[in-house]
Amino acid sequence: MTNSHGRACVRRLRTSPAVIDRGLPALVAALQECCAISALRAHRQARGWSRPEVVTRLAALAEERGQTPFRGTREQLRTWEDLGTRPRERAVGLLCALYEASPSDLGLDTAAFSAALAAVPAQQPQQTEAANDRAERTRRAINRTLATTTVSPGELDLLDERLQGVRCLYVTAPPEQMIELLLADLDDIQALAAERQPAAAQSRLSELTAIASTLVADAMMKLGRLPEAQRWYGTARLAADDAGNPELRARVRVQAAMLPYYYGPLLAAAQLAREARLLSRGRPGPTAVFAVAAEARSLARLGDRDNAKAAIRLAQDLFEHCQETPQDDAWAFPERRLWLYLSGAHTALGKTAQARHAQQQALSLYPEGHTGIDPALLRLEEAMCLVMDHSPTEALQMAVHAYSEVPASHRTAILGARAQDVIDILPAQLQSGRPARQLAEMLALPAGQG
Repeated sequence: MTNSHGRACVRRLRTSPAVIDRGLPALVAALQECCAISALRAHRQARGWSRPEVVTRLAALAEERGQTPFRGTREQLRTWEDLGTRPRERAVGLLCALYEASPSDLGLDTAAFSAALAAVPAQQPQQTEAANDRAERTRRAINRTLATTTVSPGELDLLDERLQGVRCLYVTAPPEQMIELLLADLDDIQALAAERQPAAAQSRLSELTAIASTLVADAMMKLGRLPEAQRWYGTARLAADDAGNPELRARVRVQAAMLPYYYGPLLAAAQLAREARLLSRGRPGPTAVFAVAAEARSLARLGDRDNAKAAIRLAQDLFEHCQETPQDDAWAFPERRLWLYLSGAHTALGKTAQARHAQQQALSLYPEGHTGIDPALLRLEEAMCLVMDHSPTEALQMAVHAYSEVPASHRTAILGARAQDVIDILPAQLQSGRPARQLAEMLALPAGQG
C-alpha cells in the first residue's frame, strides 16, 4: 500500500459515521480491514504519524522514563509493521505506552505469535493456497512500490546544485532574503521526501533538509527570531539524525551552538560544541575544527581557561591537517572563520595581543567590500580589546563605526548583541557618557535603521 493510498483511506474513514461514533479503535480496525495492514501500522496511520515521527516519539518516551536510549530506526519500524518481525520486549513496552494499547491490540503479544506459528501445519490445503495467493499479491505490490520512485539521481543532483548556489549566496546576502530562498528549496525537497523513495535517495533528501534547515535557523538567529531559530535547529537535528551521517550530525550541532553562544545559556553552547566534537571523533576535517573552535570560545567565556587554551591549540592543530575549503560557501569552515572563532576565545580570555593577531589574520582574508557581518564582529571584538587595554574612548569610536558601516539589511540582532558587549565591559562611569549613549541609541533602533 502506498503512502498516498494510506492517507486517502484515513481521510475517507475519518468521515465515516460508523467510525466517528466509535472513535480511534474503530478507525484502526477499519484501516486493517480496508488496507490489509498490520495492527501496528494501523495504529500509527490512524494518528497521522510518519515513521520518523514515531521513532522520535519513542526516543523521547524512553528518555522521559529514564530508560536507556531508544536506538530504533524508521527502517526497523517498517519491519515490525510490514514484515511481521516482533520487537524486543522493551520496544514493545514503549510502543504500548505510545499508542495507549496492549500488546494484543498492537498484534505484538507473544501468545498471538506462538498461535500463528502453531496454526501453520494444521491449515487446510485450500487455506494454504489462499495464503500463498495473498503472499504473492503482497510480494508483487512490494515490488511495484520498490520500482516506483518519484525522484531520479539527476533531480537530486539538481537540488544539490541549487542548494550549493544558495550556500554561496548566503555568505554575503541579507538574512531575510536568504530565508525566502531557503524555504522555497525546502518546499521542493519536502515534496519529494514525503513520497516513498529508495533508502539512498531518502537519506540524501534528509541531508539536504538538514543543511537548508540549519541555514534557515542561522538566518533567524541573526535576525533575533530566537524561538523560531530554536525550532529550526531542532528540525535540522532530526533531519541529520535521519540521514545517519555522523559528520552532518556533528555539523548541525555545532551550528546550533551559536544560538546559546550569543544569546545564552553559555553552558548549552559548550555542551553542543562538545557533542559535535565527540561525533567528529577527532578526525581532521572542517567540522572537527569548527566543533573544537566553537568549544574553545564557549569555554573561554565560561571562565574555563585551561580547557579553553587546550581547545585553541587542538583547533589549530586539526586545521593544519585539513584540506583547504571554499571561502564563499556558508557550509564550509575556511581559515578566516577559524580566526574569527579564535578571536572570540582570546578576547574572552583577556589575551588582547593574541586576539588582535587573530582579528588581523581574519580581516586580511575577507575581500574588499565584503558585506557579511563577520568583519563587523571582528572589529567589535577589537573594540573590546581596546577597553581591556584601557582605551575606552577609542573602543567606543571603533564600535560605533563598525556597527554603523554595516549595510542596514545586515544590521541584525546578533550584531547588536556583540555591540552591547562592548558597552557592558566599559567602566561604570563611561557607560552613561555620550559616546556610549550614542551606540546604545543606535542599537535601540529597529533593524535596518540608523
